[in-house]
Formats: sequence, structure tokens, C-alpha cells
Amino acid sequence: MRQTLAEILDGAARGRFPAPDGSTTVVEAPSGRDSGVIAFTAHSVVFTDEDPAWVHATLASVDCDALAATMHPRFLLAFLERTGRTTDTIDLLTVAPALPGDPPLDLREVTDPVHPQGVSARRYRDEVRMWAVDGGVLVLGRGVAGRWEVAVELDEDARHRGLGRALATAARHLVPEGEPLWSQQAAGNARSIRAFQAAGFRPVGSEALLLGR
Repeated sequence: MRQTLAEILDGAARGRFPAPDGSTTVVEAPSGRDSGVIAFTAHSVVFTDEDPAWVHATLASVDCDALAATMHPRFLLAFLERTGRTTDTIDLLTVAPALPGDPPLDLREVTDPVHPQGVSARRYRDEVRMWAVDGGVLVLGRGVAGRWEVAVELDEDARHRGLGRALATAARHLVPEGEPLWSQQAAGNARSIRAFQAAGFRPVGSEALLLGR
């Protein structure tokens, strides 16, 4: 029986990756909101309600190394046009296990329904909650296939002090025991990548999310 995206992600979070055989697996989109591509080592997963035959035929038409086809601009453009969706960027996809106990920061929960970070997060996630400290916020919610996801935002004058790493670490204390916590960082955002990796998040692949208009 073909795995669901949730099962593939759960396996990857625990170190069980799809076979690095150069192939592409097409699975059903887990919701009307979530569609896109995740590229693991030598194996990609396209999650969509489009015909798998169209996905494979379009990938075969891309003039590049087959291992790079799912993240190639030509395929992503065709995917966007086919679905009528938009995208922001290709992200580094990272994950870390939950940590026990309370967060080592004095977090203040933010309940303002129109806070800009909260409004933005609800485009991508359900069950969104947000906490603040002086100089930054962390946002937690359930994103693609119901996975727990975190994003961190810092004030410009609070950077270079380890606050991003501290907030990312704190988020690992806020998810249920035994649950992996996911995060995405833009490939060019070296500061964010360093902060999350210092907080124990490990890279597992790249991800392009297609967003409904």
C-alpha cells in the first residue's frame, strides 16, 4: 500500500527516508491547502491531486539531471500553472525532536488575532499559537500533513545575540512529547539556518510549497 505524505514525513523525522533510487513518488495532497514538492536525497515526493501521469510526463520533459527535475524552475512553473497556485521560495526543510520540560525562556503568549506574524502563519498552518520575548516571537502551528511547524522572527536590533537559537530551542519544549517539530529556512538565509541547526534541527531535504491564491 502506498504511503501517505504524513507517513513519509514521520519516517523522515525518525531517520527512515525514501529509498535513494532517483525516483519520484506522487501522493495525494493531504488537504486542499497543501500541495508541493519535497526533495530528499535522490528521491522526491510530489503531493498533489493532479494526475500522477501528468507529473511524471512533465518531469521527463525537463532538460536537466533527473535528480534535480522536481526542483527545476521549468517543472515548478508548469506545476504552478497547472494548479493555479503561487509559491514563495524553495526552503531547506529541517526537523528536531521534542524536548521535555518547560521552555528555558520567559515566553509571553500573544493572543492578538491580527498580529502580523499570526496572520501570516495562518496562511500555512492550523492551530496557530504565538509567544513573544523581548526582541522576538515564535509561532507554532500544524502545517503540511498536520506536522508541527515553528517559525521565528527577530527584531533587527536583537540579532547576533543567540536569541534565534534560544527561541528555536524553546519551541521544542512546546510540542507534545514524542512529536517531531519541523521548520523551513530559505536557502539563502544563512543566519536562520545556523540558528536552527544550533538549536538541534537537522536538514532532511528541500521543500517547495504551492499556495492557494
